[in-house]
Amino acid sequence: MADIFDYLKKRGFLSLREDPFNEVDNLVLAMLAYADFDGILEDSFKTVSISTADRKYFENHSRAEAKKSILHFVKAPLLMDDMVKGARFRDTLLTKYVDIINSDKDMQMSAVTFLLSDGSAYVAFRGTDTTVAGWKEDFNMSYLPETEGQLSAVRYLNEVGAEIEGPIRVGGHSKGGNFAVYASAFCEREIQDRIITVYTNDGPGFRNEVMEREAYKRILPKVVSIVPDTSIIGMLLTSNVGHIVVKSRERGLRQHDALTWMVKRNRFKTTKQSAMGSFINKSQKEWLSKIDDESREMFVNTLFSFFEATGMATFDEMIVNKRSSTEKIISTIKSLPKEKRVNMLAIMGGFLQSSRHVFKGYIKNRGIDRQDW
Repeated sequence: MADIFDYLKKRGFLSLREDPFNEVDNLVLAMLAYADFDGILEDSFKTVSISTADRKYFENHSRAEAKKSILHFVKAPLLMDDMVKGARFRDTLLTKYVDIINSDKDMQMSAVTFLLSDGSAYVAFRGTDTTVAGWKEDFNMSYLPETEGQLSAVRYLNEVGAEIEGPIRVGGHSKGGNFAVYASAFCEREIQDRIITVYTNDGPGFRNEVMEREAYKRILPKVVSIVPDTSIIGMLLTSNVGHIVVKSRERGLRQHDALTWMVKRNRFKTTKQSAMGSFINKSQKEWLSKIDDESREMFVNTLFSFFEATGMATFDEMIVNKRSSTEKIISTIKSLPKEKRVNMLAIMGGFLQSSRHVFKGYIKNRGIDRQDW
């Protein structure tokens, strides 16, 4: 079962002139945006070669630990090891790295731009990291028309477009895919006109008021959405875009790790949405349709107040300090006013109710194939 690592080994020798940029190349660059290039790249247009980035990155990080890790954002930088070996990416330059986290504004936005040998640029937005601020911003999308991270992504793309000439591709994985679409829709018109394609790799959608804006409708024909067959993150909210559904060697939520997506030659192996994916998609949409924005905001703020009470900025810290963080979370839950506890339970109960309703519909109308679950 070939993945994007295998793709680079088998087809990395082909230049972009011999085999033009494709959807798999997009994922390689989108996943590489997870690399921490702090100290290697700057928030400027000074360029660094992919070989230099690879060497310096693994001077500061353990290659052995990356190989053993099951976490996509830890493993993804290993892509550079194969990128430097073939004609496809070895002349790639990296530039304009930013990594912004602002807990006060519930914001996490990181991006890097790749200058490719075919004269184009690929602007890559990072997906959600392990920061509490980053995850809270994801949840905020359910009730806010725009987030600080999305606005920052627009500013970033405008800066890149003003400095760099030539055609532009924009992409990202998870929340990075959402940022890629949002930035491409609401950047300067002259920059938008230079965009060839926008890739959202299992990225969440948007609220209706975003999709109704003319700028969003204008970028829509250039958007390519790629999701695994049991997509959960990529089916949050809506986008009005058809999806390329791909096979993964994993199941359930683990399919969100795009390093598990299966590749054949220069394309992904496609399939249809699984019964589980359809069930989750319909359940969450029915659930959200019954919750107004005020209740969504209350739910998100209350939920994340538990994590914020630990005083820790990332979920990694909470895991390392499990006992301390658990005690503080339990203490915060116990101190929650009765009215908020009731409201939280009602909202969570609403999801279970929606799930039961959708499940009964499956049983009645088509039955369930156990292999789909």
